[in-house]
Amino acid sequence: MSRTTGEPATTPATPRTAFAGAPYRWRWIALAALLAAEAMNLLDATIVQVAAPVIHTDLGGTDATIPWFSASYTLAFALGLLTGGRLGDIHGRRRVFRAGIIAFALTSLACALAPTAVVLITLRAVQGVAAAAIIPQTFGLIRAMFTGPELSKALGMIGPVMGLSAVAGPALGGVLTHADLLGASWRAVFLVNLPLAAAVLAAAPCLREDRAPVRPGLDPAGTALAMLGTALLVCPLATGRPGPAAWATAAAGAAVLTVFVAQQRRTARRGKAPLIEPALLRGRSFPAALATSTLFFAVMNGVMITVVLHVELGLHDGPLTAGLTLLPWSTGLAVASWAAGSHLVPRYGSRVMHAGIVTLAGALAAAAFAYRAAAPDAYPTALPLALALAGLGSGLFTPPFFTSALEAVGPQETGSAAGLLNAVQQLGGTLGVALIGGVYLGTTGGPRTAAEHALAAAAVLLAATAAAAGAMTARRTRPAPAAYESGEE
Repeated sequence: MSRTTGEPATTPATPRTAFAGAPYRWRWIALAALLAAEAMNLLDATIVQVAAPVIHTDLGGTDATIPWFSASYTLAFALGLLTGGRLGDIHGRRRVFRAGIIAFALTSLACALAPTAVVLITLRAVQGVAAAAIIPQTFGLIRAMFTGPELSKALGMIGPVMGLSAVAGPALGGVLTHADLLGASWRAVFLVNLPLAAAVLAAAPCLREDRAPVRPGLDPAGTALAMLGTALLVCPLATGRPGPAAWATAAAGAAVLTVFVAQQRRTARRGKAPLIEPALLRGRSFPAALATSTLFFAVMNGVMITVVLHVELGLHDGPLTAGLTLLPWSTGLAVASWAAGSHLVPRYGSRVMHAGIVTLAGALAAAAFAYRAAAPDAYPTALPLALALAGLGSGLFTPPFFTSALEAVGPQETGSAAGLLNAVQQLGGTLGVALIGGVYLGTTGGPRTAAEHALAAAAVLLAATAAAAGAMTARRTRPAPAAYESGEE
């Protein structure tokens, strides 16, 4: 492609200020490709949860392998995100993005053909590494193609896609597994990635190449500390109900990550390139955004696993019932996120995020009432309505959150910011499953009581989310897009 047509094949990485002028011609097609890649990768973080028991029945192995069908992907994904973001800074985000899509498609096909549980778990880890190369590039590529109010609108679409993918994964997994298309059974949850990957690769030439204005290094010491700390923190919590030893290991992981933060600051003071740009950790806005993301996705994934556990283990219904129960959440999230990104955030800014938290709190109360109103061993018929309200709250939250979190991030910080936001989302999801799912599994008195206790734990985490969101948006009174309209970035 040539520069005269506005396409990016030979366009060098250029500071974004050079793009001020005519809007980039292929930006909306490119955005669709990026969002499809986001959805494809994040679906794989949750789609296997409902299909896992069926996979175990087919492939055999011990019961301990069941959580690792998801955990191996999540762990590898979380471990690679910071490095994936930095590779985009160095080698070009479009180039790394395309390589990651190809690797993800190939490993998806291999997962669908896996003959044993051990092979599938290993391939899922490789698939997570590929996802870690893809996802951090999205933010930088969007900022290379959009300016002004359109940038805020494009960034605001990422949150809904991430939230919708997290919720829709179990529903899609249940439907595909139950449908048993062409006898594929659970293998269809991996084969569905192939047409998505092909569509993304077909649109990839429309992406504009982008990299950090100043080429950074990889920081091997920081990378090793980040991976070790993340592994110690996530691994023991990613496999269901953690015990005292698992929590002790997770605490050790948190300590290693504290050392990692200190090492990053020391590296920056010495004039070397850290893995995380130190400017991101100054002040309280972006650190508060990281805490908000961690807590919010803990609530989302925790409530989701509670519903799945209650339907499949408590009521002994199949994956299709669990998937359809979560479908109203996906629908509500899609509707509310579209309304928030298109109409509410440009007018009301970050206040929409706080409205989403309040709506989600009301949904948790409605879900608790639905469980209380049903017989102990009966399906709570009002639960789908409560989950639809939860979807509305999640949809109101995600667009203003990601817009607010990224509006002050500069070009040099984009890779680090993207890697961090995605890493803490994975961490939050894992913590939510461990904490809230652990409350469900550890509660005696029947499945209804267990679900009520799990929802109470989710409410506590949501209160902490509200506090972190308040710290994140303190002193911000104008709508998120205003900075772009005034020419600031």
